[in-house]
Amino acid sequence: MKSSFPRLSTGAGSFPIHGNAHLGADKRKSAYPIPMQTSHASRKKLGALTLGALGVVYGDIGTSPLYAFKEAFAPVHGLLPTHANVLAALSALFWAVTLIVSIKYVWLVLRFDNKGEGGVLALQALAHRHTRRTLPQWSKVVAVIGVFAAALFYGDAMITPAISVLSAVEGMEVAAPHLDHLVIPITLAILISLFLIQSFGTAQVGRLFGPLTLLWFVALGTLGVVNIVQDTGVLQALNPWYALEFTLHHPVAAFILLSAVFLALTGGEALYADMGHFGAKPIRLAWFGLVSPSLLLNYFGQGALVMREPEAVANPFYLLAPEAGLVPLVMLATVATVIASQATITGAYSITLQAIRLGYLPRIRFRHTSDTERGQVYVPSVNWLMLLGVVLLVLGFGSSGALAAAYGIAVSGTMIITSLLIFVVAKARPNQRLRRLIIGVVLACIGFEVMFFASNLAKIGHGGWFPVLFGIGVFVLLTTWKRGSELVAEHRKKINMTIRQFTANPPDVQRVAGTAVYLASNPNLVPSRLFYNIRHYKVMHQQVIFLHVDNEEVPYIPADERLHVVGLAQGIYTVSVRFGFREQPDLSAALGGTVRYHLEIPPDATFFVARTSITGCEGVLPRWRCLLFGWMTRQSESTATYFNLPSEQVVEIGTQIRLQPR
Repeated sequence: MKSSFPRLSTGAGSFPIHGNAHLGADKRKSAYPIPMQTSHASRKKLGALTLGALGVVYGDIGTSPLYAFKEAFAPVHGLLPTHANVLAALSALFWAVTLIVSIKYVWLVLRFDNKGEGGVLALQALAHRHTRRTLPQWSKVVAVIGVFAAALFYGDAMITPAISVLSAVEGMEVAAPHLDHLVIPITLAILISLFLIQSFGTAQVGRLFGPLTLLWFVALGTLGVVNIVQDTGVLQALNPWYALEFTLHHPVAAFILLSAVFLALTGGEALYADMGHFGAKPIRLAWFGLVSPSLLLNYFGQGALVMREPEAVANPFYLLAPEAGLVPLVMLATVATVIASQATITGAYSITLQAIRLGYLPRIRFRHTSDTERGQVYVPSVNWLMLLGVVLLVLGFGSSGALAAAYGIAVSGTMIITSLLIFVVAKARPNQRLRRLIIGVVLACIGFEVMFFASNLAKIGHGGWFPVLFGIGVFVLLTTWKRGSELVAEHRKKINMTIRQFTANPPDVQRVAGTAVYLASNPNLVPSRLFYNIRHYKVMHQQVIFLHVDNEEVPYIPADERLHVVGLAQGIYTVSVRFGFREQPDLSAALGGTVRYHLEIPPDATFFVARTSITGCEGVLPRWRCLLFGWMTRQSESTATYFNLPSEQVVEIGTQIRLQPR
């Protein structure tokens, strides 16, 4: 179709045809559609959100009583279940949960959202924006440590289902010792079934998570109270002196004890990662109203039991229950661990999509499993790789005690990185008094987290090597793709013509009827696919649109800020489409909005996209990393599928690139 805009005589000028490029910061902020805000929610909605947070946010940390206290007195640690040692372990556990979870995560970290979203990658994007503006020399460091924390998360995401379900099923050894040989097969059956149903989505199953987790926490608290009443002396552990005295007299044992105490803190990152689904208020209400009291009561109940019967340290959680309630408790614990596993699996999907949008992974096939909840997605490749890893972990380690030795290093490392990123963002706070308070709390938490990390390093030889090695492997993948993509962009910048040059000296070729849309990785450069058409077919379409997708470091983009349309000379336009890192990039839907800016894209428009192959990286990447980047490029989802373009209107042109030094 012919352009309805005046033709510019020089060809070099352009005129914007959208009216939202200069919206003020306040307007932009208020326009972001944070999915679930509770500031104007009714009490009924707040209750529903709080119940939902129980089922998703607290599944991981809620199942830690199954193994955390027991691990403190594992034979490998050499700590005997004496009266003094039990009080010291409980005192350390209570104050660790209070400082790291209650104060750091629930009170502090939930304040630092990225337009309503949480999680280490969302925080990294927030910190990266601050450092680019105020401390540019630190921006790359912030980017690297944030990506490393995300890489460590994948190791934890595989260990959590394995250790949680295995520790629950091990209750059979207490309820029916003659069936202990079935623990591994039943665990594998549950885990395999869990991963097989992921493709159906969790929308329907998720409705059961909240009530079941509520029942689980009530059971935890009840079992704890029943046993505390029988020995109230265990409440002396609320005094931090017991932990301090133990540390002063037995520093080596206390150092080892920290790695077991830390197991009670795993899942703290989920509080932050899932805040975008529920909001900070429901998460805080659930924690202080039910989760924290129930967990601490159960730990103190286990301590009271062990103080009365030291031999119960073999499995103090299940021995809290009377004999008649043991089988129902095993069943409830198994359901609770499945819920905890579900939370980490969906978390792995979410962080994968965030990594793709932020440019750390190639496009990967995924699909949404809910018409109403955009956060519910299914990523087949991640699902099957996690299943393989979880099965190997269960077979390789064989027990929750052995897996506990592998658990903790990656979590503690992620916690330290979160604290460092919070420190960076807090430096930008205008309120000096609040800023000093936040920085003081963060520094105190970092001190303890470093000790937890150092203590967990003692597990390296007992399985702790797995999450570290796996995290390093994922980190190499993420950074290789990021660096390779940057090199490809630099290569194209060197060989391609700028849009300004192109419009100033348009090619003298025949214009044919129709509209051609060329996807451009750089908004300032003319895509090579256009030159391909001109060189081989000597024609150019009557209407040409250079389409660029911006992946922003914010979770969502409001509809009125989605498009930026600029009309150039001779029927040429540039269109920029913005997507947040939590959004599905649907170009077909987004381009429907161009009519508001007097640009009509007909339904028979042709979309030209590229399929890139890497033929060499001499001098810019090591050979092994070049091969890895080339392999990742080949695994990338097609542009048309990823951006939801109509397949019958897509022309894919292959391009070969040899990366070379500048």
